[in-house]
Amino acid sequence: MLYGSNLVRIPPEIGAMTNLEEFTPYTSYRLHWFPYEITRCRKLARSTASTRALFGNYKLRPPFPRLQPSPDSVTDLDPGNLDPRRWGTTAVHRCSICDLPIGQAGLHQMWISLRVATDVLPLLVNACSSACAAALPSGARDYIPTPHTGGRVDQPPSEWD
Repeated sequence: MLYGSNLVRIPPEIGAMTNLEEFTPYTSYRLHWFPYEITRCRKLARSTASTRALFGNYKLRPPFPRLQPSPDSVTDLDPGNLDPRRWGTTAVHRCSICDLPIGQAGLHQMWISLRVATDVLPLLVNACSSACAAALPSGARDYIPTPHTGGRVDQPPSEWD
């Protein structure tokens, strides 16, 4: 229950909450996206999010921030001490998809909008490889159909357009 919180991000460790059944960040207007790891919460059946505050929602279509280009290597990047204004998170230790440690092969960030419980949520993916990024599912119906890096992306029309 995060009703009315002032949180600006949820840590990817939420994915370890395998028994989570309900997620309520309603009226937490500073939460604009969630970590992809929330999709690991297999028992999550109910959610209540303030969808108008979310990136890419079908009513207002607020734009997704442009993500950094994927570095070829994380040798010069400290994944445990990231600037959240630049990377969307303070640390990336494990791949959002395969859960392996982020290796030296690079960090591949992308956005995807998926149905999580009863809401479509914008999710930030931190992948360890292009192979993991390619394993992502298609986006939710009436949302951007493929993973993307934000910025100026065409969002599908909706019944509200």
